[in-house]
Amino acid sequence: MINPERLWDRLMRLGELGKQESGGITRLSFTPEERAAKDLVRSFMEEAGLAVREDAVGNLIGRREGRNPEAPVVLVGSHIDSVYNGGNFDGPLGVLAGVEMLHAMAEQNVVTEHPIEVIAFTDEEGTRFRYGMIGSRGIAGILERSELEHRDDEGISIAEAMRQSGLDPDAIHEAARPKGSVKAYVELHIEQGKVLESRGLSVGVVSGVAGPLWVKFILEGEAGHAGATPMSLRRDPLAAAAEIMLAIEAAAGKTDAAVGTVGQMQVFPGGVNVIPGRVEFSLDLRDVDQAILDQVEAEIHHMTEKICEKRGISYKIELLQRIPPVVCSEEIQLAARNACELLGFEPFTLPSGAGHDCMQLTSLCPVGMIFARSQKGISHNPAEYTTKEDCANGANVLYHTVLSLAQKA
Repeated sequence: MINPERLWDRLMRLGELGKQESGGITRLSFTPEERAAKDLVRSFMEEAGLAVREDAVGNLIGRREGRNPEAPVVLVGSHIDSVYNGGNFDGPLGVLAGVEMLHAMAEQNVVTEHPIEVIAFTDEEGTRFRYGMIGSRGIAGILERSELEHRDDEGISIAEAMRQSGLDPDAIHEAARPKGSVKAYVELHIEQGKVLESRGLSVGVVSGVAGPLWVKFILEGEAGHAGATPMSLRRDPLAAAAEIMLAIEAAAGKTDAAVGTVGQMQVFPGGVNVIPGRVEFSLDLRDVDQAILDQVEAEIHHMTEKICEKRGISYKIELLQRIPPVVCSEEIQLAARNACELLGFEPFTLPSGAGHDCMQLTSLCPVGMIFARSQKGISHNPAEYTTKEDCANGANVLYHTVLSLAQKA
């Protein structure tokens, strides 16, 4: 069993890095704040007696050997980067619970047949470059050199940021794990929703992860004088964008689980007294069912075409990323449910609407997740909170799940 006080103390210490005046946390990838966080987590890994290294894409990895060092490794982990002004538990709980789990095993002289590694993945959130899950893509061997040309708001590419951090973007293939070298990947994460709280449950077993589709809409109209152009003669892309957003809401709202979110918008030229000439906005579309996701996407495209044709607006839709939904491994789900029952928790199963690094690892190994309850379902927000007790409960379920998969000797 894990040490709840040590886990909580480490969470709170990590939460001081990148902390904003609002109380939220901003730790973007390849920044001084993220570097400081990695250095602190490295110290925790070393305290736990782990062999620590960083791979070719910047993943921080702590390893505890098994009785058979050649056996496929069981991976656990998450990420320590954040969104802008985010919370303290999204990502760090999974990393630090993995460290604590291995620290506790060392103190209890637990020997496993398989090695176990805990990983702090590079840039899960995709906030800085609008392209995420870089570290897990690297380990899965599906990160392409061309994808490192995504740029941040200052024009710095992922490749340039890697060089500034002492990494070689031309060596990313060295991070890839060989087929058969990984037995399983398990991640503890806060739910980021209200399902567990609504049912009075501390932990849950994840059945699958919704696939995120990220696109950018670019609408072109005609800029003009706000006072001199009658409403009937306007070609206003912002008005068209507003109508498209309502169409997105309606299309997703017809389904049981699909969600569509417009989180970014830019209006050009941006004058108070100028009719916009160009508008760009993002769409994050998700569902756990690929067929439904495809259906909603097609409806949004159809409605966009009709709206823009009616308003005399030209448009294009650029794909930013498309990640298929993931079904979690039955073996890992069973191990997690057994761990819940062992600890006296209801083995409740639920899907994840948020995307996670496990989605990139399905071609490498079976994947699974465990959720800890989120207070009021709030996440990506300074008010994000999971209690010390729920963090410990999730970490203990992780402990016994991994112990089963790594085969206690």
